[in-house]
Amino acid sequence: MRYGMIKDHRLTTGEVIAFNGSVLYLPLQLKDVVLKSLRRTDNEEIKIQIQMTKMLPPSCDLCIPLYNVVLRRVMKMIGLKLVGRNHYDPENAIVLGKHRLQVWPGYSTSIKHTDGGLYLCVDVSHKVLRNDSVLDVMNILYRQSKEKFRDECTKELVGSIIITRYNNRTYRVDAIEWDKSPKDTFTLMDGTKTTFVDYYSKNYGIIIKEMDQPLLMHKPKERSKPGGKQVLTGEILIVPELSFMTGIPENMKKDFRSMKDLTMHINVNGDQHTHSIKQLLKNISSDLDSQKEIAQWGLEFGSEILQVSCTIVNDNILLKFYVKVWHVPLKTWAIFYPRRCADQATEFISTFHKVGGPLGVEVARPVCVELRDDRTESYVKSIHSQFTSEPTLQLVVCILVGNREDLYSAIKKLCCVKSPIPSQAINVRTISQQQKLRSVAQKILLQVNSKLGGELWTVGVPLKNLMVVGVDVHHDTSKARQSVMGFVASINSSITRWYSRVTFQGPNEELINGFTVCLLDALHKYHEVNHYLPERIVVYRDGVSDGQLKIVEQYEIPQLIKCFETFPSYEPKLVFIVVKKRISTTLYSCAGSSFGAPSPGTVLDHTLTQKDWMDFYLMAHHIRQGCGLPTHYITLYNTANLTPDHLQRLTFKMCHLYWNWPGTIRVPAPCKYAHKLAYLSGQYLHSEPSIQLADKLFFL
Repeated sequence: MRYGMIKDHRLTTGEVIAFNGSVLYLPLQLKDVVLKSLRRTDNEEIKIQIQMTKMLPPSCDLCIPLYNVVLRRVMKMIGLKLVGRNHYDPENAIVLGKHRLQVWPGYSTSIKHTDGGLYLCVDVSHKVLRNDSVLDVMNILYRQSKEKFRDECTKELVGSIIITRYNNRTYRVDAIEWDKSPKDTFTLMDGTKTTFVDYYSKNYGIIIKEMDQPLLMHKPKERSKPGGKQVLTGEILIVPELSFMTGIPENMKKDFRSMKDLTMHINVNGDQHTHSIKQLLKNISSDLDSQKEIAQWGLEFGSEILQVSCTIVNDNILLKFYVKVWHVPLKTWAIFYPRRCADQATEFISTFHKVGGPLGVEVARPVCVELRDDRTESYVKSIHSQFTSEPTLQLVVCILVGNREDLYSAIKKLCCVKSPIPSQAINVRTISQQQKLRSVAQKILLQVNSKLGGELWTVGVPLKNLMVVGVDVHHDTSKARQSVMGFVASINSSITRWYSRVTFQGPNEELINGFTVCLLDALHKYHEVNHYLPERIVVYRDGVSDGQLKIVEQYEIPQLIKCFETFPSYEPKLVFIVVKKRISTTLYSCAGSSFGAPSPGTVLDHTLTQKDWMDFYLMAHHIRQGCGLPTHYITLYNTANLTPDHLQRLTFKMCHLYWNWPGTIRVPAPCKYAHKLAYLSGQYLHSEPSIQLADKLFFL
């Protein structure tokens, strides 16, 4: 409405304007003026006061929102559709008829002010859409389970992202309104009432066929408005027949061949990536309307991709690996399996025992419990009974048939919350291939050893009395926007023993409340193990957006420092680093005219870094498919006198300590551990794990 009223006064403001609802940008100076417009909904006269507040130089950070408004206009002019925050090209969609999917190619774009100046940041993006409407999905669920239809629909749809193709808008499904249908009425902005059927017929020419379908409900998030925060209480109701699921279906994620068909279109290599970006720049430069829009604001886009020099942290010089640090003998353990999996279980136990010797792990014969069926109750009762009769049991192994999330969740709730004991769930398909069984058994044995408190390998870190902390947040979809924080901290000098905690909080609860409690518990545990407190604490904090950096710096960090006062005369050196994985900066190695993935250990700490923080980009992992997406590390606090070079080396070393993978990973190991812990607790446990498991990596 505000946009329309501003447009009515183009004779005063000029044709070239950018307006975001409260701030008006103009390329020419305009004197203070008062204008009048009629509000279209009720014909009331509205007074519009335009007052000049500031003249902005082109390099000013306040101009960045303006530049991005102009960029969005340009993307629209060249035929791309805005979906969420990115722009896509539905006209060139890749159709995967076999999987009933289509992939929209597109771009993630933004203009940023970095140490090197103003840059257009472009990344190639793909939107995966399903050909089936939400109503089709609901019909399939009804045919599969009529008795539990509503429960299955809620589980499948609530929390998912859908798209309405008549306007290309995406929504998060927050609830299903079973008592409403397209025949119900709602109130338009002008006060008149209409049914959903009539509304879509009149405005979009769409005829709704199924009249008895329920409606999907989306609750808009709280948004910041001029003059303070305003909670948007209005609920948006969406017709399932007119909306489509986005993202990769869960059953497809577990199908290797299907994912291979999809990833060949999504994971483009360096040459394909750069070709797509150059094609975008070419489309912008060849479109007359785009060039006019850019020129009237005095802007100009370069035609070449930026080339910079990077440094590489030398893997061979920096890393001293110590393998087979300490293994826990597996003396008392039990394996549970249904009768039809008896042969696979017997073969697995035999192979498991054979691989233990070469790895230096003592593996005793297990207690074998054959179940009559694979019902959830059978597993839970048998495990509980065995644990009661054998309280010294070290490990529970369960062989499962198929991808049974309900069964997996029940086993984990029992073994992580009610009767705390490390547990290992194995899909029978994983151990059914004889030629791969030995390799699989070795990996499972190493993982089990980690869960029991064993130490597989470490790296040499010269810093003494060091504690490394990883923090990540998972959003629990089973409860209304509840968040789960996973906290993992090292508690010995070789960084091979870990202490973990979980905290749950509501949408309006501050994360720091649980953060400080977890850190205090970790410090007590560190003192219990070493008989002294750490001199340096390095925190890797994942799950922070750009808009939250100031909040973390001004609120979270001072609270962490204050909690040190719990210990007399204790003032450790603290380093607080934010870890960002979701970025659009892509790195390539350039050899002539060919682009490839950069080597692990590649560091970029200039030109594209931020002006206000000490930050760097690190490419720690090997790239097998696609191109190099680094991780962005932002140092918000550093009293340990660690130089950027020290922090880069330490961070790269931490990327080697994830015991579920023999190489490097994209983020430091404590961050990955915290993610695994938060995911398990939020997705399956829905409660805090038992404190008895806090000093073990039971969540691997």
